[in-house]
Amino acid sequence: MFVHQKWVESRLDLHDDIFEDGDDHVILPPEFFDNLWQPDPYFLNSKISGQSFINEGINRVLCGKISCMTSIRQQEIATLTHKFSSVTLYKNSTVRYACMMHAIIACQMEFQLYPMDIQICPIYIESFSYHNQKIRLKWADNGVTINPELKLLQYNLGQPLQLEETDGYMPEKYGNFSRLAVYFRFERQIGHHLIQTFAPSTLVVMLSWFSFWLGLDAIPGRVTLLVTCMLTLVTMFTGMRADIPPVAYVKALDLWMAGCMMFVFSALAEFVVVKVLDVQYQYQVNKVPKVLPMRISAMEKGQCATVANWEGGTVSVRPRKPTQTPTTPGQASLQGNGGPQPPPAKQPTRRQSILSVAWTDTDTGIEKIMWREIDKMSRVIFPGLFLVFVILYWPILIFKTS
Repeated sequence: MFVHQKWVESRLDLHDDIFEDGDDHVILPPEFFDNLWQPDPYFLNSKISGQSFINEGINRVLCGKISCMTSIRQQEIATLTHKFSSVTLYKNSTVRYACMMHAIIACQMEFQLYPMDIQICPIYIESFSYHNQKIRLKWADNGVTINPELKLLQYNLGQPLQLEETDGYMPEKYGNFSRLAVYFRFERQIGHHLIQTFAPSTLVVMLSWFSFWLGLDAIPGRVTLLVTCMLTLVTMFTGMRADIPPVAYVKALDLWMAGCMMFVFSALAEFVVVKVLDVQYQYQVNKVPKVLPMRISAMEKGQCATVANWEGGTVSVRPRKPTQTPTTPGQASLQGNGGPQPPPAKQPTRRQSILSVAWTDTDTGIEKIMWREIDKMSRVIFPGLFLVFVILYWPILIFKTS
């Protein structure tokens, strides 16, 4: 940065012979600046600057240990004086000081809306020795200007939001000091995260939906697809967390990745459910007795059709001769060799309930299996819920960012 300071020093006794003809000012060498009174401003929230009040060599002699020297280095104060400077003295006793310097300013960032966060970082300038009764700091007319060619990799740097001139009480120095503040707005660029984070994670979630079109005969492929999608999201999430400082609160990116992982995990849980239902369906199908349609040709006149029964894994064929017994008018009964026969037993029917693993559609008469119906509904429910998640996520995030 280029820092310009200007103040009036009425105690100077200037002679005209130090000024050239036609000039109202003279540029002094930088070493003359030490002989002038200085307002000694410094950056209040600076961590490292181009010049420090603490001499590193003296620290090494006094401490003798690296740990002690490091602790003193952390207490460096950023002054607005530097060897790359110039001092201009005007005839009206105005002193203009300009220097080129660098400083690392501390900024308390908030990452709740990451990666669409907007950081407001202030710079505080204050006099170190003179309280507000001695020195009153004021911004110049142009205040703070930003180089239009300045480009940052992750942020869009806007113009300063606000320039303030306030007084702050410093308990360490027991007094109120004049303070200047400038606030910079850093808006993170979302394009990188759209390409590297949101688009790939969305495609992985959509890839997990392909498992609903794979039948249970492709169990290895279905399991491999879902587990691979889950591991891909975990790896992607772990790599992104390394780019930002670890914080204790939940970020917007954490909610997105948690939602994507929840959808993939739900698809994996859906596969487990349909597999269990298929096992129960196969068990019930194998448990129902099977009637073998066997018929033996009649060898004797009047002999009726034979009846085949499946009992204990063996087939017994028994002929029957119908005999008519007196009954009430309009009714007749048939008796075989064994006398009166009990009414035929009803065939076992499946209950039409949603809890059943299979049922028959009353309208079409087609048998429906529950695990297949769950797969069909998942093809619509999962994309619909993910669409609702996206519709709720982005508007809320953009609203909070604005």
